[in-house]
Amino acid sequence: MRRRRLKPRRQRVMMVAGRHAALVTNPMTAKRQRRYSGSGGATKRIAAITLILCLGSPLTAARAQDNALDKEVSARRAAQSKTFTDAQIIEGFFKITFGAEFHTAGRIDRIRKFDAPIRIYVDNRARPDRSQQLNQVIDDIRAHVDKLDIALTNDRQSANVVITLIRDRDLSRTITGLFGREHSRKIQSALEPQCLAGYQKDDTYRITRSEVILVVDVGDFIFYDCAYEEILQALGPINDDDSVPWTMFNDDVQMGFFDIYDQYLLNLLYHTRMRPGMTREEARGVVAAILPDVRAFVAQANDLK
Repeated sequence: MRRRRLKPRRQRVMMVAGRHAALVTNPMTAKRQRRYSGSGGATKRIAAITLILCLGSPLTAARAQDNALDKEVSARRAAQSKTFTDAQIIEGFFKITFGAEFHTAGRIDRIRKFDAPIRIYVDNRARPDRSQQLNQVIDDIRAHVDKLDIALTNDRQSANVVITLIRDRDLSRTITGLFGREHSRKIQSALEPQCLAGYQKDDTYRITRSEVILVVDVGDFIFYDCAYEEILQALGPINDDDSVPWTMFNDDVQMGFFDIYDQYLLNLLYHTRMRPGMTREEARGVVAAILPDVRAFVAQANDLK
């Protein structure tokens, strides 16, 4: 659309049963989270068994869960690739930041990102309380994306990202409440989500509002894997691509942490020279120029030799 517009079109927010519905007049992009199996599912089962065996000692059960999570994530951190060619990083950047796994309207062939401080409000509707884990995820993202102004707020009105924490049984109803009945049917039919991220953008491709839905009554690894992927995708890289083997934005990959490869992608996207609304051709020239800076930051943030 028209990047030259100085004043983006104002959003019109519908209220449904006291909750924000998806904008009908503006494009909305949503992304699914895969159903979990394999080691993620195993983590979930192990956590349940631990709770049964240690029912008389909640503190012991919590420590056992923490230890299991630490081992799972530590093993995946150790196994992750840390060395990538320029071509591998650039190819993944264009596959993940352009396009969308699901969208309702508007063009998806432009750079989309926030161009203002990101303020996150957490709508906690369920137990167990995942607030502490969510704080850790947001702190970790801030520490690994250079100059990203992202923080929590207690003021919902000033927030441009809302994370809704729910029970699994309430997922369908929550999607309908946030995105509207028509969009909800399409989302759930096409994606079968377990957790979800979506955003709205203006005519200049600046993201104006994001919604994230996370299920809390799952295993710790599944929660962290969902939280990292959905929050990061709410910042712009909304596409999934199974041909990129190193990214969490691949339905066959489960991380549970902010991996090195995706740090490269987010730092490219949120570099000050990468502007909302850029075409592939415009972005390609910028990527080549800023990649050395991005490499230096990621190396320093992760103590890479």
